[in-house]
Amino acid sequence: MKRKTFGPVTSQQVAQIAGVSQSAVSRTFTPGASISPATREKVLKAARELGYRPNAIARSLNTARSRIVGVVMSYFDNQFYPQVLEALAQKLDELNYHLLLFVGDRDGNVDRIFDQIMQYRVDGIVLASVSLSVELSEECVAAGIPVVLFNRSEENATASSVNTDNEAAARNIAEFLLAGQHQRFAYVAGLADSSANLARQKGFITALQSHGVKDIRVVQGDYDAQKTAQAAGELFSSPQPPDAIFAANDHMALMIMDIARYEFGLRIPEDLSVIGYDDTGPSGWPSYALTSASQPVEAMVSATIGLLMKQIESENIEPEQVVVPGVLVVRHSARRPQFGVIEKDGLCLFQPQEVE
Repeated sequence: MKRKTFGPVTSQQVAQIAGVSQSAVSRTFTPGASISPATREKVLKAARELGYRPNAIARSLNTARSRIVGVVMSYFDNQFYPQVLEALAQKLDELNYHLLLFVGDRDGNVDRIFDQIMQYRVDGIVLASVSLSVELSEECVAAGIPVVLFNRSEENATASSVNTDNEAAARNIAEFLLAGQHQRFAYVAGLADSSANLARQKGFITALQSHGVKDIRVVQGDYDAQKTAQAAGELFSSPQPPDAIFAANDHMALMIMDIARYEFGLRIPEDLSVIGYDDTGPSGWPSYALTSASQPVEAMVSATIGLLMKQIESENIEPEQVVVPGVLVVRHSARRPQFGVIEKDGLCLFQPQEVE
């Protein structure tokens, strides 16, 4: 029968009921600690009787580890980031760490909530869809708190980062569209100061220019549905509308497809090819079937947590930049070229090395 207690149950009370030392109680609830099966069972039985739960906050004061990772994220209307958040939570849970979510500003700057993050004694920080100023990045290093940028990078590289090769993927998209005999190109950009957006824009435009394409329209979508709709309307209302559009992410690409179909009566891909970036869930829906450069969430999250744990355990914050390979997944939103498209693992992919 469960014993009646008043106030929080302590580890000392559990130890008395179990007939063991207080340190044995502590080891029972510490992952990886050495404890015999018999002693562990006695402690767990006493804990169940008393309704005992270990105090994570008190433990963090003793160990100087909170086992909490702060994750800063925004743009939840973009399906890529909810997928990333779920994968981060699952991976951290496997390691007996806990995720504490902070929602960043839409402008992508995390400085405003930095003090809030530091108040929670986090062991590490993952910044997804947001960036950190050089000053605060250096402050994290000084405090011994590793920071990993997810799908972002810094010019000075004071923090670790995990990305796909945005520039190379965008060049691949340009090659795909050129191989499909498109003539008029447009790029719908994300936020102007987003490192991922800048790399994608550079790769796309550079590749097209290397093939002699001079007229490449660039309009701002800012990763925002309403701004993207306005930008698409401007493109389709122009005297020479594009016949190929690359959007900086899938969220914008799907909006562009809806505007093209339902407001301008364009056929996809007969009149217009649209390509996105991320390869999120809705991209594979039959109603969109969006051709998109993949960002493999599981691989990127594994690399992120691997970097974070290595730096937490070693207490050596040496920035590392990890690039995870991705592929161009070919579906039906873009006109297919006559060469370069292969089938692999149930997907149609584009291999640029076959483009002449």
